[in-house]
Amino acid sequence: MNGLTRVWRPDGPLDPRLTLGPLGRGPGDPTHRVLPDGSVWRTAVTPAGAGTLRLVFSGAVRADAWGAGAAWLLDAVPDLLGASDSLAGFASHHPYVAEAARSMPGLRLARTGLVFEQVVPAVLEQKVTGKEARRSWRELLWRFGAVPPGPAPTGMRLLPSPAEWLALPDWEWHRAGVDLARRRAVRAAATVAGRLEECVTMPVPDAVRRLRLLPGIGAWTAAEVVQRALGAPDEVSVGDYHVAAWVGWALTGGPLDDDGMLAELAPYAGHRQRVVRLVEFGYRKPRFGPRATVRDYRAM
Repeated sequence: MNGLTRVWRPDGPLDPRLTLGPLGRGPGDPTHRVLPDGSVWRTAVTPAGAGTLRLVFSGAVRADAWGAGAAWLLDAVPDLLGASDSLAGFASHHPYVAEAARSMPGLRLARTGLVFEQVVPAVLEQKVTGKEARRSWRELLWRFGAVPPGPAPTGMRLLPSPAEWLALPDWEWHRAGVDLARRRAVRAAATVAGRLEECVTMPVPDAVRRLRLLPGIGAWTAAEVVQRALGAPDEVSVGDYHVAAWVGWALTGGPLDDDGMLAELAPYAGHRQRVVRLVEFGYRKPRFGPRATVRDYRAM
């Protein structure tokens, strides 16, 4: 299958690992793959149809795309790589933040422009360990996702359509380890998937409000979605098992709860998510204390 090609040159430093890393759901993500040669492959169901995207980085970015959604994916490459991410108003108020920003100038906030594709994995990550969520994501896509167009690496899949998520029988959700609350939330989102895609044209607060109208979509899930789909620089994932502790150790030398984290991030209003990303990529908090228990809902 013939593809389309475009070359784009960023206007400043760009680190693809830091910028695109949050879009991958673990090393086995069927929609996101980083090959040993450094190329990044993504699959997506765009408003124009299904597509596969390959990004090769060597100063300029070479983007190749296949499928009905190829042109849409190529048009979206600059935003995907943070071209619309602005540092205006960002200032460092802590030595760690200053050093992290200096050492990671290529960290940009990606904007996929696709909402439903971010809702499903975010819902699967609710109140379970990352290991559990990634296993469910992989298994559901390998079984029900279509093979993407073009020469995508083996094992990559397209996100099933909203109709396909709605048609998924309960035993398949159970087989993938997804409990009733999370499957209901995915189904609720699939029912109004078209309205959710309208969020990309909204101011971030309005998009968050629309997402939170859905049963099973709370503050944490809405933040996770708009961070990636809209490139929202100020949305913080309140209620996350790790984020408050990471921020606390980096900025205060000890763990914080959500209220404490928000207080420490207040001076960075407008860029709080950027600071969280700098912490996540640049700081490793001490490893002690209880770990979240891995549960297997398939045995329940």
